[in-house]
Amino acid sequence: MAPRYLTKSRFKLALECPTKLYYTGNPEYADNAADNSFLAALAEGGYQVGALACAMFPGGIEIDDVGHAAQIERTRMLLQEEDVTIFEAALGAEGLFVRVDILRKTGNQIEIIEVKAKSFNPAVDADFRNTRGLLRPDWLPYLQDVAFQFHVATLAFPQFEFRSALMLADKSATTTVNGLNQRFQVQRQGRGLRVNVAPGTDATALGAPILVRVAVDDAVAELHASTVDVGVTQLPFADAAQYFATAYREERRLPSAPGSRCADCQFSTATPPAEGQPRSGFHECWSAAFGWTAADFADGTVLDLWNLRRKGELIARGVLKPKSITLEDLGHDDEEPGALGMTPRHRQWYQCHGGWPGGGDFYLAADGMRAAKREWRYPLHFIDFETCAVAIPFERGRRPYETIAFQFSHHVMHEDGRVEHRSQFLEATPGVDPCMPFLRALRQALSGDSGTVFRWATHENTVLNQLRRRLLSDPDPAQDAADLIAFIESITTRNEDGFQITAPRSMVDLCKLAERYFFHPATKGSSSLKKVLPALMRSSGVLRDIYGQPTYGSPAMRSLNLTQPMCWWIETEAGVCDPYDLLPPVFDDMSRDEMNAVAHSLPPELQEGGAAMSAYARLQFEQLEPAHRSAIERALLRYCELDTLAMVMAVQAWSGQNFQTPASLPIVRPHGA
Repeated sequence: MAPRYLTKSRFKLALECPTKLYYTGNPEYADNAADNSFLAALAEGGYQVGALACAMFPGGIEIDDVGHAAQIERTRMLLQEEDVTIFEAALGAEGLFVRVDILRKTGNQIEIIEVKAKSFNPAVDADFRNTRGLLRPDWLPYLQDVAFQFHVATLAFPQFEFRSALMLADKSATTTVNGLNQRFQVQRQGRGLRVNVAPGTDATALGAPILVRVAVDDAVAELHASTVDVGVTQLPFADAAQYFATAYREERRLPSAPGSRCADCQFSTATPPAEGQPRSGFHECWSAAFGWTAADFADGTVLDLWNLRRKGELIARGVLKPKSITLEDLGHDDEEPGALGMTPRHRQWYQCHGGWPGGGDFYLAADGMRAAKREWRYPLHFIDFETCAVAIPFERGRRPYETIAFQFSHHVMHEDGRVEHRSQFLEATPGVDPCMPFLRALRQALSGDSGTVFRWATHENTVLNQLRRRLLSDPDPAQDAADLIAFIESITTRNEDGFQITAPRSMVDLCKLAERYFFHPATKGSSSLKKVLPALMRSSGVLRDIYGQPTYGSPAMRSLNLTQPMCWWIETEAGVCDPYDLLPPVFDDMSRDEMNAVAHSLPPELQEGGAAMSAYARLQFEQLEPAHRSAIERALLRYCELDTLAMVMAVQAWSGQNFQTPASLPIVRPHGA
């Protein structure tokens, strides 16, 4: 039987929650992270950054043997050389095992280099500490990773002197060559990837470094001298590693008190599983800690509450269910929303207790909506962007992780109610920087009139301001740079020298209107468009009347992508369908559940566009057949079109005279409402 090593990924899980060690790799338990590694790493640029880092050390030897024992032995043999660079060096000792991204041995000294697809700004990140001198939480997992590798290395080879470093994408650096990112293409291998580096990728082809090696010996020493939470007590770092290793080897469940971190547990199912279904670690933990039954979970937990920062404190006090929360717990009085609409605390309170001014199945502040609408000018324009931030730039002079805007969709609503999908843009040709063509197409789409432009949340405004700064700093500006800057400034809000500048035609944020004036229990407090749209579909007679027949995609309501008119309002035994579920998946070789797992693995601000980011990354870096590439592009166009149509639907529903809940429309209430 193969030894059960505590690897660095399992050590990381144990640091998050010691009980996770029992669940990880156990086929009896659901694991929502099991299928997301391929696309998540591709979308974040991890594979390409790793390959670029290795290319910076010519002559390095990769450990590609099969099996832990063979990998460890090959590494041991190579370390007998006086000087050697090893990629994926395998080190094992006392039940611990690591693969080191880059290991460099010079005489008796060994440097451990951990490569991360994370941006590093020398002026801000410096020594990874905050103003109080403490290691910053956003850097701590990376430093703990290196500290664990360092610990295993010293156990395996105590005769050597070790140093450690992180290799990161330097946001202050600019590439000096064109086409660098296309030198690192990827190839699917089962659930993973292999990077194929283009021939001739030498120092000249790489140009000036855009990755920086940052020594972390001081931080590692500090972590080694610190204690680690192992669930019921604190242990020194080395003892904690051995404690975790022993528990994992013995398949022993380590106790850990439930807390706010349970909200992100990957070993969880949506509801307590029935017999024969994968087990849910989350439900087992809470049942053991609080004596809960399946009926208790039906009422929801405080983890379900939107935007509440005090979940851990409430759980520690034994306040576990939304209906148990008081006004005092939220720091909220019982006043009704004022002229500016709901506050976040109103939304939290309504989510906890399922009651709001006026009763009914949802809350709509119609006066606030009407007041906002009086400021709008027709025709109304609805735009949505898809963007990413590539780690390795397209062109000379660009920096790692600059924003790349590669797609938009644009709907128009006329004063008489007519709706048309007027324009769209997608540029995903490998190696082509789409930003300037994107801006030119957007300017052309919006410059024909002075109608109000709508976005959902802050993303579009942020992206345009980032592109503005790029234009202003470009040493070789395009001929129309001044016109593009003027266009951006005409529809955005920005901060300059501490002052907010709002253009007369600045985009209107529909998400803010949803936050202030619309609450439906099915959204669980969120104002995300992908939560609001299904709730509107269940609640609006207007949307039922318009989209319950095959009107969209016909000459009466033009679509640029649908070849046949379709219904968006469809009712089944389970209720009214989420329109996003009516579209086929973006990838024909990955399920919708897998794509959702990818989105949840990304930072919160990127989750809405997770599918598009992943699709763009595949179009850029994966070798695809033309038919497969075309299918992904068509799917991207359809999804982005639905994003702007969803915004149109929101305005139609909020403006409709029969915005109500007809008896034929089922209302789906979340737990705790």
